[in-house]
Amino acid sequence: MADGLNRVMLLGNLGADPELRMTPSGQAVLKLRLATSESYLDRNKVRQERTEWHSVVVWGKRAEGLNKILSKGSRVFVEGGLRTSSYDDREGHKRYKTEVVANNILLAGGTRGGGGAPRGGGDDYGGPPEPAAGGGSSAPAGGGYDEADYGGGDDDIPF
Repeated sequence: MADGLNRVMLLGNLGADPELRMTPSGQAVLKLRLATSESYLDRNKVRQERTEWHSVVVWGKRAEGLNKILSKGSRVFVEGGLRTSSYDDREGHKRYKTEVVANNILLAGGTRGGGGAPRGGGDDYGGPPEPAAGGGSSAPAGGGYDEADYGGGDDDIPF
């Protein structure tokens, strides 16, 4: 069995605006800086937060479309595979970089810290549109959640 599995799934927020470039052959490539955070309790039972930064690359027409609607703070779900490449720096030392080559990106809606408004374009590249500002719902877009459907609040939760 020679086949392996190289699959990455990340949910996080963009730490910077996307960078769109074109290769000499005219192929679009979009570079994203994605932050994922997790919280945990340390030995002293104090809650800590750890943030990991990921380099994500998107190719082709999808890259061009996503560049129009993503911005710093946008919450996205990324699915793809890891690719490691090497290069020689100015001093001649071999350096390595690992990137996530995305084959699927979903707009997860919402932002962290209030940023991330779309930068134009009405194209939908893989996810539901984000609700308009002041929409008043904290439920995921397109989730169909209505508090009235579930009894109206925390009082009905059995734990």
